Amino acid sequence: MNIHEYQAKELLKRHGVGVPPGEVTDSAEGARKLAEGLFAKGAGLAVVKSQIHAGGRGKGTFKSGFQGGVKLCKTADDVYEKAKAMLGNVLVTKQTGPEGRLVSKLLIAAAPDIKKELYLAVLLDRNNGRPLIMASTEGGVDIEEVAAHTPEKIVKEHVDPAVGIMPYQARKVAAALGLKGDAFSSGVKLIIAVYETWWKSDAAMVEINPLCIITGPDGKDLVVAVDAKISLDDNALYRHPDLQAMRDLAEESPLEIEASRFSLNYIKLDGSIACLVNGAGLAMATMDIIQHYGGEPANFLDVGGGASKDQVSAAFKIILSDPNVKAIFVNIFGGIMDCNVIATGIVEAVKETGLKLPLIVRLEGNNVLAGKATLQNSGLTIISGDTMSDAAKKVVKSVVG
Repeated sequence: MNIHEYQAKELLKRHGVGVPPGEVTDSAEGARKLAEGLFAKGAGLAVVKSQIHAGGRGKGTFKSGFQGGVKLCKTADDVYEKAKAMLGNVLVTKQTGPEGRLVSKLLIAAAPDIKKELYLAVLLDRNNGRPLIMASTEGGVDIEEVAAHTPEKIVKEHVDPAVGIMPYQARKVAAALGLKGDAFSSGVKLIIAVYETWWKSDAAMVEINPLCIITGPDGKDLVVAVDAKISLDDNALYRHPDLQAMRDLAEESPLEIEASRFSLNYIKLDGSIACLVNGAGLAMATMDIIQHYGGEPANFLDVGGGASKDQVSAAFKIILSDPNVKAIFVNIFGGIMDCNVIATGIVEAVKETGLKLPLIVRLEGNNVLAGKATLQNSGLTIISGDTMSDAAKKVVKSVVG
């Protein structure tokens, strides 16, 4: 689950990470009042930041023609004008796709005088199953660009999850970032706090870009999170009702919201062949083999290892809500899953929805003979695939000929 920047900063601040003062608003007049408060407290500049679940906001373009979803302002009146131009309009960035995202909230924050921009992130390294701290002196740009062109500028530090981050590791990262003096001390504390945010929130990733060196009120150098992105692990949200409350349904696909109601893992894609699969690994392999034979998957849909008939029926309805779908590929390997339960759910779903699209089913594993018999005796036009490859060829052929 993704959360907005303002929510990420609230979470970081809760764990001791320094962030510039700021608040969120949903009106231009509210933006003006927040800016007036910031200027009254001595801020030289205020920044107006569109709150959507996508990066590249500053370089984005609104469908109204207004350029940029992040703007620096010198006066409260300027903040008001920028807020009016953003609120209620659709912002298109390289991460939103051409459809863009509607901006309904703005973060109004003090814009500190930045001495240096850095990069910091904490995530899980799946290759060795350990938390990974990534840092770079190249802040303010996409880390993918740094990795592609100057990978030597990315510092990596693995953490033993049994003991947590050690002070020497935070000092090591701070030194690699070139921090010295007051900035070094501030940076060490921040790195530890960012890790603690990641760990205690069950986050998938905490990314601060840019992480900035600024001059504090006392004249000393401080390291603060000027921007922040946090993705939370959906599977751990039951432990964090306060974080679950941060979910913004307006930022999610309606089909993905509906899928979550039935505990289905669904992600809409741009292709025409829908997939209904049990298991994330098999789902990814299914999408790969569809592309291998010349098709394009319309979704990622994992019904899990023990799906019920109701879940299968719900999955079909979600799939059929996508007008781009031209065929359906059901690929089931029954380990825990009973193939006949899936087959029964398929038959009921096809009858209930009046499915007219080509339906190709490949079943293998637990109680597979009973499952195939259920499909065969249903009286429905269901194409069976003997193998995953055979089924993939058939589903692609049904769409592209």
